[in-house]
Amino acid sequence: MTPVIALIGQPNVGKSTLFNALTKTRDALVVNQPGVTRDRQYGEFLVEDRKFIVVDTGGLSGEREGIDVLMAEQVTAAMQEADMVVFLVDGRQGLTSGDEEIAEYVRGLNKPHMLVVNKTDGIDENIACGDFYPLGLGEPFPIAASHRRGVTALRAHIAEQLHADKIDPVAEGEHVGIKVAFIGRPNVGKSTLTNRLLGESRMVVCDMPGTTRDSVAVPFERRGQHYTLIDTAGVRRRGKVKQTVEKFSVVKALQTIESVDVVISVIDAREGITDQDLHILQYAHDAGRAMVLAINKCDGLTEDQKVKLQRDIDRRLGFVSDFVDVHFISALHGTNIGHLFKSIHAAYDSAGRQMSTSELTRVLEQAVLDHQPPLVKGRRVKLRYAHSGGHYPPIIVVHGKQTEALPGSYKRYLMQYFRKAFKLVGTPVKVELRTDDNPYATRK
Repeated sequence: MTPVIALIGQPNVGKSTLFNALTKTRDALVVNQPGVTRDRQYGEFLVEDRKFIVVDTGGLSGEREGIDVLMAEQVTAAMQEADMVVFLVDGRQGLTSGDEEIAEYVRGLNKPHMLVVNKTDGIDENIACGDFYPLGLGEPFPIAASHRRGVTALRAHIAEQLHADKIDPVAEGEHVGIKVAFIGRPNVGKSTLTNRLLGESRMVVCDMPGTTRDSVAVPFERRGQHYTLIDTAGVRRRGKVKQTVEKFSVVKALQTIESVDVVISVIDAREGITDQDLHILQYAHDAGRAMVLAINKCDGLTEDQKVKLQRDIDRRLGFVSDFVDVHFISALHGTNIGHLFKSIHAAYDSAGRQMSTSELTRVLEQAVLDHQPPLVKGRRVKLRYAHSGGHYPPIIVVHGKQTEALPGSYKRYLMQYFRKAFKLVGTPVKVELRTDDNPYATRK
């Protein structure tokens, strides 16, 4: 059994900083501003050879309306599933009425808990901890998460109170599965689609752009296949990004695109194909990610709107729609979302397709027979053989003479030819050209 530890507390007390310190990662977005974390973020840390799961949660502000209510529901869910609750307080701010409300709830859980006093760097720990004894949650544990002081001792203290099984490194790698990221503009339905696929309200969903601020990874299993679904923040045009936290959110979303196996680009059917949708798709294409297109909010569209939408897809998404599967879905009602998994597997398998040198060379020879390379200064560009240069995405290295003079149009022709010959779906194909050395170059 792997114990689960939930980090809770008021906004801006350092929960995400402690999460990063415990997991030794930078998965949680950290900005000196309250209310940055909204969804539950899961991570792992090891004590010797035992594994523990830690959950970062949004701050409990005590508000009874708007997005704060939805965030509080996520925190409550994290506490209910946790084996231990770590209640984080601000040692510099001292005891507040909000801390007392949270402490009352923690006492009612009847679960193992710890009171951790953060931000004790530069102040007297005894004085800082003394303010929080009235909460009745036991001996306060002082740390300074931003400086990693006391974090190692905190890990050891948690391990003493909770039993965890020893890990099997081989089995751990299998549970990651296919990493799938949902990308797109704000408010197109990425979090709703994630929740629908998971079958639970895992992400905060609100009819407000920019609800998701961090890239949140969720392990998921379906029909024996493991996945890691990653909900990302919406990416707006650079000129419209003003707040610092949104800039960090966009950076993390773009970093996520480069680190996953498959991206599902979610597009709002009611707004049509926008320039920003094209920019996001182009970024994923250039990063070499396998792709699936999900046109969301298709429920309630009139026939004229459907015709216009299809025309926009054919006209504006031609650079990907000829090899990427397009699904018309409704994340809110669950329409057609089950078909996404078939396309995810097709794209993932195509991106890792093994192709031998003999197969690639045979396809190259047929491509040259069907359409000869152009003449360069009266001499024909010769393409001799091809071999595999890598996977995810497939890289095909073509060797020949004068390949540096081959125009981009012919290179695109080769990419399309290889893709059709090997029936590659949902993945870009990169063709690299290599000019062989002239063995007579040094002779007079």
